[in-house]
Amino acid sequence: MKETWYYVDSGYCSPAFNMAMDESLLDWHSEGKIPPVLRFYGWRPAGLSIGYFQKVNGKIDVKSAEDYGIELVRRQTGGRAVLHDQELTYSLLVSEKHPTMPHSIKDAYMVISKGLLEGFKELNLDAGFAIPQGKLQTANSAVCFEEPSWYELIIEGRKAAGSAQTRKKGVVLQHGSIPIEVDQIKLFDLFVYPNDRIKERARRAFGEKAVAINDVSEQPYTFEEVKAAFKTGFERGLNIELKPFRPTAEQISEINELAETKYRSPEWNYSR
Repeated sequence: MKETWYYVDSGYCSPAFNMAMDESLLDWHSEGKIPPVLRFYGWRPAGLSIGYFQKVNGKIDVKSAEDYGIELVRRQTGGRAVLHDQELTYSLLVSEKHPTMPHSIKDAYMVISKGLLEGFKELNLDAGFAIPQGKLQTANSAVCFEEPSWYELIIEGRKAAGSAQTRKKGVVLQHGSIPIEVDQIKLFDLFVYPNDRIKERARRAFGEKAVAINDVSEQPYTFEEVKAAFKTGFERGLNIELKPFRPTAEQISEINELAETKYRSPEWNYSR
């Protein structure tokens, strides 16, 4: 008998709303109001999400982000900055006490990443788990996708999905980015480098370490096609059945208030 989880397809939302909805879903699951949840979403306008502990000053080119019309938002989860533009983003929320959820973050990554692995299979892409050797992170880099961490997804040796996890109020929140296409010029314009030569060198190295779905697929996939594939993938990989869930008007109002008071506030976004 498969367990039924809620499935939220929230479409394209603002960066602040996206982070507020993930936090609200965490609260509702913690309070027992809803079962475990899988959510898919896009970003409009494009966003740059900053890791919970990450510094903005001296690392992020805020003026360039503004010029591109990209909104900066700080995540609840750690890690480095991610440009959310032409991608599918997922978030998964499940109790730490769930029988399938390991105690360690690394092992929980492996369980959840099975859904991602099956999603790539649905797109006929030969993905696998990253098992890092030695040091995981590139020194001093503010850019996510430079190196895969444990059980992140790789295709042809390059990182194809980046995820971050936190645990609060007895709930595991893991969300991540599945790039469909990446504009590397735009991406590297969002970070501060000592000079253009070093920035160009970093951009070229990035191309050898990261990959988007349409870089390696035999046909270009749309957002809707990628979403459908990963919905099937998570159902199969986690052995669950997904039931559509639409928040009430009152719940949407709660999310909007949190987006406005927290995720649009300079105190939250620029405090480090």
